[in-house]
Amino acid sequence: MFNDIGPLELVTIIVLAVLVFGPDKLPKVIQDVMRTIRKIREFSESAKQDIRSELGPEFKDFEFEDLNPKTFLRKQLDNDELGLKEIRNGFDLKKEMAEVTDAVHGRDGSSSSSSSSSSSSSGGRVDMTKKPETPGDDERPPFDADAT
Repeated sequence: MFNDIGPLELVTIIVLAVLVFGPDKLPKVIQDVMRTIRKIREFSESAKQDIRSELGPEFKDFEFEDLNPKTFLRKQLDNDELGLKEIRNGFDLKKEMAEVTDAVHGRDGSSSSSSSSSSSSSGGRVDMTKKPETPGDDERPPFDADAT
């Protein structure tokens, strides 16, 4: 709970507590705070047990930390009952991007195979910084007076 409090902050809190409550009342205040924290923990544990009993026996191993999306995803990816690792490993992003690029440029399937062979000679990489070649770069697009 207090993992990120350093020694200097702890000393500062103790000095402030002594100054605010005084050395006479400080032990009573610490006991009251500890009693309150203990009651909150007991209330939390009883609420967890009530929720588990209401959910039924199939949720007896349910952990409330699983409600955190990161923890849930990490646990599901480690479990891998759905075969997510196989799907993730079978997806080739470079190939998909090359196909999308070919489709955008209007190349047909035969030229995409030749471009994929040329891209395989360059290590399977598609140069996304290169400006696409368009026929008639010197032609200006038609002027539309209504659009301006």
